[in-house]
Amino acid sequence: MDAHTSETIHWLLASKEPAVRYLARRDLLGDEARDDRDRIVDGPWLRALLSGQQADGGFGGHPYKKWTGAHWRLVSMVELAIPAGHPAALRALETVFDWLTGAAHRCAIVTKEGRTYRCASQEGNALAVACRLGVVDDPRTRLLAESLIGWQWPDGGWNCSKGEVSSVHETHPPMWGLHEYAIATGDEAARAAARRAAEPFLTRGLFRSRRTGEVVKKEWLALHYPPYWHYDVLQGLLIISRMGLLDDPRTAEALDHLEKRRLPDGRWRPGAYWWNPPGSDRAVEVVDWGRSAPSEMVTLNALRVLKAAGRGF
Repeated sequence: MDAHTSETIHWLLASKEPAVRYLARRDLLGDEARDDRDRIVDGPWLRALLSGQQADGGFGGHPYKKWTGAHWRLVSMVELAIPAGHPAALRALETVFDWLTGAAHRCAIVTKEGRTYRCASQEGNALAVACRLGVVDDPRTRLLAESLIGWQWPDGGWNCSKGEVSSVHETHPPMWGLHEYAIATGDEAARAAARRAAEPFLTRGLFRSRRTGEVVKKEWLALHYPPYWHYDVLQGLLIISRMGLLDDPRTAEALDHLEKRRLPDGRWRPGAYWWNPPGSDRAVEVVDWGRSAPSEMVTLNALRVLKAAGRGF
């Protein structure tokens, strides 16, 4: 491990957030850190994510309300390693299940000429959450997985708009969700679908046009946390790393870019934000993830990726 990386890990271990300390020890040092694990739910970020829960399990308004609905909170909860089976998280998941597996939602899904048009990031994130929370035997979890597999486009992705090419934004969450489902259940169809979904990212080098070789969108090169449904190169690398595919040579340029974005002190700052802090008028979050550089979560995710790639460790 190089000196920069060692110093950066020590910075993460000094975080006021027990989830950050736990994840840094677990994923970067291979230490389960039971004391921090047991404190995760009492940390400031998890307390904020669980605050305001109502009798129906939700948090007021639609589960997809940006960014305070149950759907978004749950993604953040599981990424902060909230324990599987946590009662409040399971109650929140019920509202997401009711929405995504309910008749009103399912009846509105459009299939035309053999192609299903669906904002599959919704089902993808929900599937990953359900798997992380330990409810893989629930038939609604299975329905989400089977639906995503059935809706997958010929190029490996998903899209909710007309066209012949899938959307990276609508593809990276289903790729994550199907990977989590395959890990939890051993389901080979889900594993194969997740691997097919990875191919359009790999053929792009995670950020280049397959036709011209140019950068598709500069915002893909910026680093964000949380990403929500948005794609960027760090989120793509993170999911690809979880799938064990970083040894693919097509990830090399994206990994080089991630290393170039590193600050002189060994940490990373976000390049942009999709959220505003509590008290804002729009795109408000219940957690203040920090807008001043550097970012604990961007840094943690970057180091996770680099460790999986064998860079700097």
